[in-house]
Amino acid sequence: MHIDEINENEASKEIPSDEEQPKTIPAEEEFVPAMPPSNTGKWQRNNLDLTKIEVATQRIREELGKVIIGQSEYMDLLLAALFAGGHVLVEGVPGIAKTLTAKLIAKTLEVDFSRIQFTPDLMPSDVIGTTVFNLRSSEFSFKSGPIFSNLVLIDEINRAPAKTQAALFEVMEEYQVTVDGETYKMEFPFFVIATQNPIEQEGTYKLPEAQLDRFLVKINLEYPALEEEKAILRRFRNDFKVGQLHDVKTVFSAAEVLECQKLVEQVYIKDELLDYIAAIVINTRNNGDLFLGASPRASLAIMRMAKAIAAANGRDFVTPEDIQYVAYPVLNHRIILTPEREMEGLYTRDVIEDIIKKIEVPR
Repeated sequence: MHIDEINENEASKEIPSDEEQPKTIPAEEEFVPAMPPSNTGKWQRNNLDLTKIEVATQRIREELGKVIIGQSEYMDLLLAALFAGGHVLVEGVPGIAKTLTAKLIAKTLEVDFSRIQFTPDLMPSDVIGTTVFNLRSSEFSFKSGPIFSNLVLIDEINRAPAKTQAALFEVMEEYQVTVDGETYKMEFPFFVIATQNPIEQEGTYKLPEAQLDRFLVKINLEYPALEEEKAILRRFRNDFKVGQLHDVKTVFSAAEVLECQKLVEQVYIKDELLDYIAAIVINTRNNGDLFLGASPRASLAIMRMAKAIAAANGRDFVTPEDIQYVAYPVLNHRIILTPEREMEGLYTRDVIEDIIKKIEVPR
């Protein structure tokens, strides 16, 4: 989408006539969200130094690229969520590097890492910890669980029962755990990456909507393309044990993550774009194809992710393309289709794309 370059001072001018008003994107026009461009005229500001985020993104991607082939959107959204201070849910069939990419992200960061394999017999205390009695001191003390880490990988989150999944509610939203009336704070950064398999449903428990809403984005991974599959085979034909994992180095610290998060908060977004986000989210609540629309938390998530994507692309301002790019990963797990539309084979992606095509884009 082309946006004419105009000076920001023109925002104070009179509203143009009806003939000059922005037009609605035609419904028949194909919508394909793509990584936003680096320069986009009207929305431009150049008073924030984003070198640290650009360098961090580049260095982490280079390290991941030593092992991972393809999955560029997955990496972009993972890093954007990290810099936006949110958690990520990853859904995809087995064997497409969901877990591996998350582990490698942890390896590039100089932070603590823990992995929790969710199973049907996992108890809440196995995740958050429990109070134990010390015979020597005759006192109770808290023994922390694996959730007390900086980057937590939860594998197959939908395999644990609701009681165990509920143990994550407080810690994911408030970055703290309450046990026996005592509150224990998480150390910065606290970043959860959870995976789930959409195909094998035997022995799984559907995540409740309240928990899904705790994830900033949900990333749906697809199979690699033919050329990527060929490249994978060539890379590992003499490396059955994936020894190249040892080549991935630590390139980023917790302090630098905090700096990047503060920079993302300062990325500029115009009022027109805030109105654009609100219009998209409100439309999900008044849409005949949807049984459940998105909450205000979704609006905030779109804004945060749009800022992070803009910063990762070296821009200190948000554009409509940023919002369109993050709309699907932010909204797809927060809305529910009506039973009729689901039976017809409609997908949440179709509804979100239709909403974006119909809503007037700020120009």
